[in-house]
Amino acid sequence: MLKSRRGLLAAGLAVAVVGAIGVVSTVNAGADQIASPPEASSAPAAAGADADATEIDPADITPPARLPWGDPPRRIKKGRDGATSKTLRAQGLSAAPPDASGSLAPRGKHGPKGRSGGRSGVIRSQQTTIAPPKPPGVKQAAAAANDVNYLYNVGSQDANSAGVFANVTIGKPELAKKDYHSLAEIALQSADGEQIVEVGWTVDRVVNGDDDPHLFVFHWVNDVPKCYNDCGFVQVSPNIKPGATLTYGVTKKFGIQYFNNAWWVAYDTEWVGFFPEKIWNDAGVQFDRSGYVQVFGEIAAAQSKPCTDMGNGTAPDTEDSAAARFSSVGYVDGPSPVLFMRSTVPDQYAVAKVMDKSVTPWRESTRSFRYGGPGRAGC
Repeated sequence: MLKSRRGLLAAGLAVAVVGAIGVVSTVNAGADQIASPPEASSAPAAAGADADATEIDPADITPPARLPWGDPPRRIKKGRDGATSKTLRAQGLSAAPPDASGSLAPRGKHGPKGRSGGRSGVIRSQQTTIAPPKPPGVKQAAAAANDVNYLYNVGSQDANSAGVFANVTIGKPELAKKDYHSLAEIALQSADGEQIVEVGWTVDRVVNGDDDPHLFVFHWVNDVPKCYNDCGFVQVSPNIKPGATLTYGVTKKFGIQYFNNAWWVAYDTEWVGFFPEKIWNDAGVQFDRSGYVQVFGEIAAAQSKPCTDMGNGTAPDTEDSAAARFSSVGYVDGPSPVLFMRSTVPDQYAVAKVMDKSVTPWRESTRSFRYGGPGRAGC
């Protein structure tokens, strides 16, 4: 039996909810939309789509016949329950159910979550009553307001589409003891930026209880953040679900697509599940197309200049750098990708364009970039 990794990190950790948002500031999106949709999408009505999300039987919902990037779905290469990211990497596997054997395993589904921009603005800092877990044997202090600082490396575009996908480097960044998470994600948003579906990987001890990368999903309704891996998400795959441990040091495909009155989430070679559009309809919103799309790295830290790595911890300072990447970003029934790439903290974590070598002469890619780097020097 595998020894619980979560139990070692979980002593005294209780479920807590996010506190009130503090400072919110904005950056401009600034990318022109090019109207030349590469592929079509159909969205026929689904049986049971009007039911509450908790009452939907996944067997009644038909996913798209192909993944957002065009491949037919097939079963992922799955490891045994509780396998570490290191084991998955060594065995050439894609994901595994997390270790849930610890009776004190964290269940912090309401952990802090930032937002990198759009018309609703960048969340640069907030306060939360969640504290990162103490080392084993150290008593957890009573819940108190803690500052969370968010730092981002971003590629974005005004994009009217039925979905988005990208190749994403999965890293295992070093997370400082006092920090909350280091993640990479795809975020599909409404034109006003208030409705959002997110998918990606995160290293987050509060939510997952260890230092491995895990699959996550998240969503926002009317500019209100919901929670990690739940809050109406409907599981479909028998092989992988949000919270799964992922391999690292590899590039995998992540995607989001609207189909059958739902926003479907894909990872690697499978459909994971979906958020029913009814979640937004019940809040008085129609959300069946994107108006803005982002791919970005995000750090949630206890200080404005953290020691935590972003991406895979490698700086994107040269063309042949092994830094983490977002690459081959594409849309379902949308424009040609022309990303606006930038860092909100260029003195710490950088963004660098890559060369598109599929054309002659080579030119800078509009759909791929390197990003991230190590934490603050001297940590």
